[in-house]
Amino acid sequence: MAPFVDYFQSLIPSAASAPAFNSSGLIFYPAMHAFTSLALLGACAVQSVFGLPNNNKRAAVDDWVNRETPIAWQKLLCNIGPNGCAAQGVAKGTVVASPSKSNPDYWYTWARDSALVFKNIADAFAHNYTSDFQEQLKNFIDSNARLQPVGNPSGGLSDGQGLGEAKFMVDLKQFTGEWGRPQRDGPPLRAIAMIRYAKWLIQNGYKDTALKAVWPTIKNDLSYTAQYWNETGFDLWEEVPGSSFFTIASSHRALVEGAELAANLGQPTRVYTTVAPHVLCFQQRFWNNAGFMVSNINGGEYRNGRDANSILASIHNFDPSVGCDVNTFQPCSDKALSNHKAVVDSFRSIYRINQGIPQGKAVAVGRYSEDVYYNGNPWFLTTFAAAEQLYDAVYVWKKEGKVTVTSTSLGFFRDLVSGISTGTYNSGSSTFNNIISAVSAYADGFIEINARYAYSNGAMPEQYDRNNGSPLAASDLTWSYASFLTASYRRAGIVPSSWSAASGNKLPSTCQLLQIAATYTAPPIPSFPANQTPQPNAAPAPTPIPTGCTDSEKVFVTFNHRATTAWGQTIRVVGNVPELGSWDTGKSVPLSASGYKSNDPLWSVTIPLSAGSTVQYKYIRVQGSQVTWENDPNRSLSVGSATCNIKTQNDNWK
Repeated sequence: MAPFVDYFQSLIPSAASAPAFNSSGLIFYPAMHAFTSLALLGACAVQSVFGLPNNNKRAAVDDWVNRETPIAWQKLLCNIGPNGCAAQGVAKGTVVASPSKSNPDYWYTWARDSALVFKNIADAFAHNYTSDFQEQLKNFIDSNARLQPVGNPSGGLSDGQGLGEAKFMVDLKQFTGEWGRPQRDGPPLRAIAMIRYAKWLIQNGYKDTALKAVWPTIKNDLSYTAQYWNETGFDLWEEVPGSSFFTIASSHRALVEGAELAANLGQPTRVYTTVAPHVLCFQQRFWNNAGFMVSNINGGEYRNGRDANSILASIHNFDPSVGCDVNTFQPCSDKALSNHKAVVDSFRSIYRINQGIPQGKAVAVGRYSEDVYYNGNPWFLTTFAAAEQLYDAVYVWKKEGKVTVTSTSLGFFRDLVSGISTGTYNSGSSTFNNIISAVSAYADGFIEINARYAYSNGAMPEQYDRNNGSPLAASDLTWSYASFLTASYRRAGIVPSSWSAASGNKLPSTCQLLQIAATYTAPPIPSFPANQTPQPNAAPAPTPIPTGCTDSEKVFVTFNHRATTAWGQTIRVVGNVPELGSWDTGKSVPLSASGYKSNDPLWSVTIPLSAGSTVQYKYIRVQGSQVTWENDPNRSLSVGSATCNIKTQNDNWK
């Protein structure tokens, strides 16, 4: 109990401290006595939270945030096994999406939800050490090490495809029911959450633990990301197949931050640094010149593209050290702000509870305007996300001492500051102050809306009714609480550490759909030494992400194979070396059909092979359990001497 109270006390001064506000009203110092008596672990009961007062909205939001924070932490932790008060029978380190077991049944663990929850815990832990949070993080890594080898309908670990499975039973057994699979954001998001903790270990002198206990599990997820990032999968909301902006942005971040971690652990980085720029290049394709990111391309054509997917991508890729970088879609970039307006405005007229609210004022935000799930309603997490993006932006503007308004972001700013025009406004100017004040108030408005429709005891389900605001759908949604916590901490100026976006925000001169195959190994069940406490004097200087050529003893060979296939068929390559499965078709390497066209049936994959080797190989056509080999003889490839250039092998089915 004590460590969690200590954690909150580290963020919030004692009750004797008077409330104080900076010029924007962003930083607040609430009184501790409002919630120190709340039990943060154990029983599920929470103290009553009264309705939001109508007078002095900023103070009212302050008051609600202060009271909701410990309740949100308690509710979130209650949904994590094995000791969470609402998680009986749940495996350790496993997040149950919601305690709801019917209408809807969310008694599962989702890869995406779990990773985002633990990313929040890892960032909170890095900000202020508690042994309880550390135990949760160790359990999460243990859970993923056990989960990765579990075969499932998406596949197995031999070629990595099983890592793309969306959800499992709460005891970590496979879920075999019908579902939208695969979902390719799980591996990069898991990697990011684990990387956050591994970085803390290194910074505090525990590099060996990071290497032996954490890295093997991270490596599999990064390998999956580098190999399958450009394969279509189901979107963030698990409804339509295609390419998801959220997945692509998460994949880019994971590869960049993974390269940084690998460098600091003395591990090869070439795969990550080679693929990441091309992922970022593909990320730019989602921009629509009408002023928003089309959240799903190559699928979901019945939607207009304005989707909270894009806002979530921006806040979860927030790097406070890279400013308003547009390539990585930072929250204060002109494209991200224009997109924020487009997404939020798409809900202004379709929900009855938003009727009469003018431009520039917060409204309840849903997933996308065409949503029909539970009749299509606002969600707590998407409305909190709209607030969080703005808090992120305010933090960076104040840090950099300027706000730049471009023709792209002008519409967003005109809703908030009358008469504003394009230009750069420096700290101290009246326009700068007006922007900070207006955007902060706008962000608070989204918090106020969610506070209005949450239960009176602070509980938050998944959604609230579009017509009357009644809370509904899955009760105590873990992601709802996590989204509140990250938004409230950004409001308080508490931000995560950099993920090295400045080292990975450059676009390549030529963009390629480069996917590099890997070998996958079941990670060992991690063993963590006890009492790994902060050691600030042990922090080593970080190793920068290598640039240029590394690991040249591996030659990257792109296998381009043209073979006409029917629906459900795939092409794989198998050969006499371990990288090609050693003639075991169960370990063969799948080729990607991302470049397949009716007039050019191209299948492709890039495989690292040992320099100087000679490889025998063949292609196979696979459909279910049926394997068809191409005709003899075996193909032969002389890999050649060490080089960092990518070698291309062009073949046709025979």
